[in-house]
Amino acid sequence: MGRAEERKARQRGGRRAAPPARSSGTPSEGVVTGGRAAARKAAQGKKNAKNAKNGKSAIRRLFTWKKILGAFFAFCLLGIGAFVVMYMMISVPKGNPDAQKQSNIYKYNDGSTMAREGDTNREIVDLAEVPKPVQHTFVAAENKSFYTDAGVDLKGTARGLINTLSGKGKQGGSTITQQYVKNFYLDQDQTVTRKLKELVISLKVDRTTSKDKILAGYINTSYYGRGAYGIQAAAQDYYRVDAKNLSVEQGAYLAALLQAPSQYDWAVASDTGKKLVQARWNYVLDNMVEQGWLNKTKRDAMTFPVPKEPKAAPGMEGQKGYFIKLAKQQLEKQLIKQENITQDEAEARVENSGWTITLNIDKKKQAQLEKSVKSQLTSQLDPKKRAVDKNVQAGAASVDPKTGKIVALYGGQDYTKHYISNANRTDYQPASTFKPVILAAALENASETQGGKAIGANTIYDGTSKRQVVDSNGNKVGFGPENEDDADYGKVTVQTAMDKSINSVFAQMGVDVGMDKVLETATKMGMDTGELKALPAYTLGTMGASPIQMAGVYATLDNHGKQVTPTIIKSAEQGGTEVQMPDPIGDQVISREAADTVTSVLTGVVDDGTAKVSVAQNPARDGRKVAGKTGTSDDNLSAWFTGYTPDLVTSVGLFGENYKTHAQSKMYKTAGLPRVNGGGFPAQIWAEYTFGVAGENTKFDLDTDQGAAVQPSWTPSPSASVSDTPSASATTKKPTTSAPATPVTPTTSAPVTPTTSAPVTPTTSAPVTPTTSPPNPFDPNGDQ
Repeated sequence: MGRAEERKARQRGGRRAAPPARSSGTPSEGVVTGGRAAARKAAQGKKNAKNAKNGKSAIRRLFTWKKILGAFFAFCLLGIGAFVVMYMMISVPKGNPDAQKQSNIYKYNDGSTMAREGDTNREIVDLAEVPKPVQHTFVAAENKSFYTDAGVDLKGTARGLINTLSGKGKQGGSTITQQYVKNFYLDQDQTVTRKLKELVISLKVDRTTSKDKILAGYINTSYYGRGAYGIQAAAQDYYRVDAKNLSVEQGAYLAALLQAPSQYDWAVASDTGKKLVQARWNYVLDNMVEQGWLNKTKRDAMTFPVPKEPKAAPGMEGQKGYFIKLAKQQLEKQLIKQENITQDEAEARVENSGWTITLNIDKKKQAQLEKSVKSQLTSQLDPKKRAVDKNVQAGAASVDPKTGKIVALYGGQDYTKHYISNANRTDYQPASTFKPVILAAALENASETQGGKAIGANTIYDGTSKRQVVDSNGNKVGFGPENEDDADYGKVTVQTAMDKSINSVFAQMGVDVGMDKVLETATKMGMDTGELKALPAYTLGTMGASPIQMAGVYATLDNHGKQVTPTIIKSAEQGGTEVQMPDPIGDQVISREAADTVTSVLTGVVDDGTAKVSVAQNPARDGRKVAGKTGTSDDNLSAWFTGYTPDLVTSVGLFGENYKTHAQSKMYKTAGLPRVNGGGFPAQIWAEYTFGVAGENTKFDLDTDQGAAVQPSWTPSPSASVSDTPSASATTKKPTTSAPATPVTPTTSAPVTPTTSAPVTPTTSAPVTPTTSPPNPFDPNGDQ
């Protein structure tokens, strides 16, 4: 390339080109061609750089800090303008909360009216009638800045709007003024429109109304639970005093109650609920000290004021009150989930708000259940003759396993006399009715014994009483439960262990499966295991459970492993709009084979175990197929029978409750019997009810080759019973899990109790009844 050409290339923005590849042209032609290409490439690069620089400049020109700041102020001015328009357009409506309250109507499943609930329990009182310190409890609980704020909490309202738009629901932030406006002028709907109206009206009300009048309106319109609106009704319902005579301690409880009235009602609160309301009660009093409204010395001397027992409203007598209470609880739970509202808002939405609620209760089945409890239990009790007979409470729930409908319910002798529903209480142990859950967990997880054998109906375990449970490493875990009457059974099959409810077997099985897996299975099947730790002691059913929960667990078994959540509500409609209730039939939570195997095993409990006399040999059985399990807790505090036919599941529980203090009490000597067992009163109630309403005689459709329902029973010869007596080595030798060629224990029918040492007697007589006395029909079995 000549000098002139190089100069031209540089002018074009190029640079000296590398020697070009060979071409058909002359060398000078190749050099010229390469130089031109390089020059074009360089020129394009400069152009791209210039365009990029121009693009960045355009962005900078578009998004300058001045323009961003201007846009922000414009947005603020737009918002202010919109708020001004809204402020001018929205006026304070006439408040008339009484007119908003309508009767709720409750119907049976056939559409006939069961009850009407709706006379609003409210009596307005002047603020002057409420002691000043009691007034301060509400301010301390809800809005410490009430006396100085403008009636709204802008941060809280903004948070509420964001939560509503994002579907997270309300998370506090409302002032007393806002809550008063919501109660008196608006409604409980969780919409952006309602929240904006609440904000505007609150500002206007605060400007035109004195703080005392706002506070008076707030405490007179709030819902306190028990059907009580306003502080006067609440003072009467909870403490049997007028509002003017409330103490600071009592006022603090009522103020704390507003956060969750039903959950915090001491008469029906769970242990967790009681802890929460006590914590909030303390929070209220501590805030009063902080605000200078209460002397710290006086505050430190205060004790929690336990409320009085509730009084049932007229028309709630018998079982009706229990039905209505459960229906409201289930509806409130669905509204909280569906509308993203809080517990107190859900209760206000349901109470006296014009609902028409149709229940799943079948009048025929309900009448039979009440009749069975009366004939098999209450008619046998004589409180005048035996003080313990005053302390026996019965609860029951009957469920259709294919639909989840609660078709009959027994909450107690009378709602107006016993406010707590025994069908829904969870403060008593289900005892050995939990054992089927352990077996279900073993089958579902393909668990093995310490010897590496799969756990099934024919697996052999050591049934020695007080046998120490060992872990997978052979180490003792510090748990060796005693069997009923301290009976030693030696080596038995799982089927026999279920029939005889042998504690030592299921304690070891729970550890073999893993208690974490057992509790996980229990939760899937419908039990509320909460925050229970995976402890071996829970194999004995020492957690709390209700008849409704246990009916759901066994209905899941009956429904071949598909979860059943019992529901009392058939439909719930308000103002022409029906609330969509959750489907009672859920997912497949355990396999069909596992569920059906447990059902098969549980038929053996009825035919050859602890429920044999009361259920299997009941004249009204008429050959019906039945599966079930008995249960009796330590110290005879509770006794159960939960059983099912292919089309009906019913759980019956008896609970010892001191009629004065409501504390748990022992049921020994009830009706003159040594003790109350699951195979006694509970099984007898179950049998009379079930065989009185059961449909056609159908069989269980079981997909299993294990258990008493599919295996022929084996009855040992008289001489065989001697060889079944456990030897000394039986208590120390590690149990094997393979079934012997000849059964070593009777699998389904004959008792395996040692004939010389164990105190257990044949199943046809009571194990603790003296042998000289005739068998008592109300205590036929020594079950667990």
